[in-house]
Amino acid sequence: MSIRHLPDLAIGERKERADASRNREKILVAAEQLFAARGACNVTMDEVAAAAGVGKGTVYRRFSDQAGLAMAVLEEKEKRLQDSVIRGPAPLGPGAPPADRLTAFVDALLGLLDAHTELHVLSETSSRGARYRSGLYAFYRLHVQLLLEEMDPGIDAEVMADIVLAPLDAELFEHLHTDRSVAVSRMRDSLQTLTRSLADSVHTSKELGSSFGREP
Repeated sequence: MSIRHLPDLAIGERKERADASRNREKILVAAEQLFAARGACNVTMDEVAAAAGVGKGTVYRRFSDQAGLAMAVLEEKEKRLQDSVIRGPAPLGPGAPPADRLTAFVDALLGLLDAHTELHVLSETSSRGARYRSGLYAFYRLHVQLLLEEMDPGIDAEVMADIVLAPLDAELFEHLHTDRSVAVSRMRDSLQTLTRSLADSVHTSKELGSSFGREP
């Protein structure tokens, strides 16, 4: 079986003019500061432009709307997680058993949801299915799929990856944490139970297959 790898983050990135790159950085810094101080839903695109010292048209051309700006701020933060997955230390990065990496990855995603709940909700609900069309979700889904395939080549990893990521929906997190006052530690324990149960079931399936003389 050929081994597939996650794409390097540098591949396919579009190079920008120096002035355009500077403007983008100023906009993202201003947006992050305003979002942190007042909440993303309470900040207008015009206010971000004023705080960044750029024209309104520059902000709208780059990010279209509030949800697009929230997604861009979030992407800057999540690139660190993506880099850790590709080349960071184990268990989040390479070198640990796939079940341990999956547990570490789910825990890291939960931490991001906790730290930036509003940005996740805003970016994932801007339109129907926005979560699943994002580049972030595509990266995470592929990572989980590859880990599942490593755990058991016979598993339907393409579908199972979405099922594993389903509990990390931003609206579900907000509902549990805000509306129902469920502690993040309880959610973490439940997610770890879920991923470990999946790993245990795969291990049991392999053992049964071996005992009956079948390839796992």
